[in-house]
Amino acid sequence: MTSVIKTTRWILLSAAVIMIVMGLLDNGFTDVLSKAVMICMECIGLG
Repeated sequence: MTSVIKTTRWILLSAAVIMIVMGLLDNGFTDVLSKAVMICMECIGLG
């Protein structure tokens, strides 16, 4: 039973790392950052 859990953890960790790398290569962080800045500016009342 523990080997199934370990295998599942490694699969999920690998999938997470792959998706993070794909997001970085696709410049997805710039979209998230610009949306976060706009939301913060709207909350403060600057936008």
